[in-house]
Amino acid sequence: MSVSIIVLQLIGIIFFYMLVKKIGTRVISSSFSKVQEQRGMHPGRTKTLEKLTLNVFTYFLIFFLLTIVIGIFDYDIAPLIAGAGIIGLAIGFGAQGLVSDVVTGFFILLEKQIEVDDYVTMAGVDGVVEEVGLRTTSVRGFDGTLHFIPNREIKSVSNHSRGNMRALVDISIAYDENIDEAIAVLQTVCDEVAKEETAIKEGPNVVGVQSLGDSDVVIRIIAKTENMSQWAVERKLRKALKEALDRHGIEIPFPHQVYMEKK
Repeated sequence: MSVSIIVLQLIGIIFFYMLVKKIGTRVISSSFSKVQEQRGMHPGRTKTLEKLTLNVFTYFLIFFLLTIVIGIFDYDIAPLIAGAGIIGLAIGFGAQGLVSDVVTGFFILLEKQIEVDDYVTMAGVDGVVEEVGLRTTSVRGFDGTLHFIPNREIKSVSNHSRGNMRALVDISIAYDENIDEAIAVLQTVCDEVAKEETAIKEGPNVVGVQSLGDSDVVIRIIAKTENMSQWAVERKLRKALKEALDRHGIEIPFPHQVYMEKK
C-alpha cells in the first residue's frame, strides 16, 4: 500500500473520530437532559454521570481508533487483542494505584458521596467539585486553582452541600454597653435582613453571648442558608449589624495604643 493512500486513510480516520465524538457528545448530553426533565434527577447527579459517560465514551473511541490504525499498517489485530489480557495482567502488577483509583471512584459514584457542583473538603483540599472521573476527581479551589485528586487519595469526604448551610457572625460590643439592649437591636436587624434575603432559610437568630474577650463581649448570630450562599449572607449581616450598632450609639471596641514619652 502506497504512502499517499495510508495518509489519506489516516486523515479519514481522524475526521471520522472527530465527527463521531461530536455526535456522541451531543447525544449523551441531550439524553441526560431528557432524563433530568422526565425523572427529576438532581442536577449535580446528572452532571456527574454525564461527564463520566463522556469519559468512558472517549476512552472506547480512542481504543477503537487505535485498532483501526494498527489494521491499516497490516498488523494482525487478533493476536494483539488475544494478548491484551496477558499484557494487562503484567501491567496490573505495576499499576495497582490505577486500579485503586478506578475502584475508589466507582464506590464514590455508587454511594453518591459527592456530585458535580458540591462544596467539599477532601484530601486536604476545599472547593467545588467540577468532575468525578474513573481515575481522578477535579475540585476547583476558591482561589481559582483546579486540583486533580487521584481517587485513591480520597480517604474521607466532608460534603458541605448536603442540606442547608450555616451562616455565622460574631460581633463585639464594649463591656460598658447594655447587653440586653444590644441583643434586641441586633435581632431587629436580623429580622429585617431575613425579609429581604431569599437565600436565608432559617433565622438569623441572636443566640446570645458567645465569649468574653479582653476588651469586648462577643455576641453570636446564626442563620441557615441555601448552599453556597452562606458567605454572602454573612457579609450582608455584618454590614447591617455594624450600621445598626452605630445608629444606636452602641460601641464596638477596637484596640487602642498609648504612647508614653519620657522627658
